[in-house]
Amino acid sequence: MTLDELRRWEDLGASWRVVHRDSGGVTVALLRCDGGEEVDRFHSDDAEIIAHIGDRLSSEPDD
Repeated sequence: MTLDELRRWEDLGASWRVVHRDSGGVTVALLRCDGGEEVDRFHSDDAEIIAHIGDRLSSEPDD
């Protein structure tokens, strides 16, 4: 997963949730836009993705 792909996922109305975070990177669940069912997950140590996610737990505004 690249940062552009993650942004496209968000732009299409779908969301993501951090499953695990440690010094080795972040594992993210990709969620459907119509109910939040997990459809995939990925692990990344890419600095751009980690910076984009920041301290958030999900892409939802309240998290």
